[in-house]
Amino acid sequence: MSMGPESGNPSILEDSDTVHFVQDLGCKFEVLQRVPSSQEIADLLHIDVSDIGAHMTTKGGIQGLPSDFLIAQATLFGKAMSEDIFEAIFVLLIYGLVLFPNIDNFVDVNAIRIFSTLNPVPTLLGDTYFSLHMRNEKGGGTIVCCLPLLYKWFISHLPQTLAFKENKGCLWWSTRLMSLTNDDIFWYNRVYDGVQIIDSCGEFSNVPLLGTCGGINYNPILARRQLGFPLKDEPNNILLEGVFFQEGKDPQNLKGRMVRAWRNIHRKGRKELGPKNCIALEPYTSWVRRRALEYRMPYDYPRLTPMVMVGPSTLPNQGVEELRDEDRSRAWIREREELLQQIRDKDVVIEFLEHQVIDEPDDVVTSLLPQSSKFWKRKYDRLAKEKADMEAAYEREVKRLRAAYLPVSRALDDCF
Repeated sequence: MSMGPESGNPSILEDSDTVHFVQDLGCKFEVLQRVPSSQEIADLLHIDVSDIGAHMTTKGGIQGLPSDFLIAQATLFGKAMSEDIFEAIFVLLIYGLVLFPNIDNFVDVNAIRIFSTLNPVPTLLGDTYFSLHMRNEKGGGTIVCCLPLLYKWFISHLPQTLAFKENKGCLWWSTRLMSLTNDDIFWYNRVYDGVQIIDSCGEFSNVPLLGTCGGINYNPILARRQLGFPLKDEPNNILLEGVFFQEGKDPQNLKGRMVRAWRNIHRKGRKELGPKNCIALEPYTSWVRRRALEYRMPYDYPRLTPMVMVGPSTLPNQGVEELRDEDRSRAWIREREELLQQIRDKDVVIEFLEHQVIDEPDDVVTSLLPQSSKFWKRKYDRLAKEKADMEAAYEREVKRLRAAYLPVSRALDDCF
């Protein structure tokens, strides 16, 4: 990969903290190598095989189904209140048009194959790396991957302050990003406490990924800080070895080697990497600066991250308590904001159902959804109940956090 090392890497664990269950991922990759038959696609979508055969076509050298056909089928079964069939077709449309876009208004067999495996995470990550690498090699162009997911990952590491989010000065993204320093980045989310990193697979010193257009590797050693572990030293060049091939251009049979590698997954956690400590030390940051100069990247790094040791401290007791209170207050604010955000997300969906689907069902997305009031009432009632349950859980969690972080929480009451 030719990405800047301090820019961070979207990792498998960041995209899905459950992906480590893929012991049989190598077998799934083997399934992904063949084109599914019309009968298999019909079974996946629960529709007539003759309809699949009649509409299967080739665009840009790859087989697939026109989105117009799938939208018509979704509309038909939605109006008939066949929820399972409607949802299967609708999800496939999301896979083909949003998660794995390739050709406009076309769901290709790659999206269908990934849909059949039920776990799109490794392929999503592979497509993202592949497209970024290709555009970097060619010096520009359009990134073809799931951009909403890439955007969500990107902003998750940006400052969480209200001033940065509101951007009242209407500054360009380039200006806002260039002003950030090491201390401004939201490096680590506590949801990854206790997880193990997929550190390498099989013969590879890092993690190989198969996307829809080829294969590439990512280097988890550069993502350790995002998973709570320190970046101490200059990475070993062997661990940063680049692996890349395009579909149809694979003289080294990297695809087959990658498939086999996923049968032998090597993980690392606290036992191998030591205590959690989300920092970058001088040897690593010096390497970053040299890499930035090598690739002619403007890189100003005026502040070094100090070493933070867990253990005895020479600070006065009062200073230690102040630091502890500050840490607790940050944890309190972060956890409370995360809970509130979950409720806000639910509100957005409920508002969508109330206004976009029920009151104004004329936009592109809702035009293919079933318009039965009973159908949407069930969806609305379910979401409303989920929101009520979340609010109750939120209140319980706030009480738990108050108890856990007292007396800090008392001092924070005025902030909310």
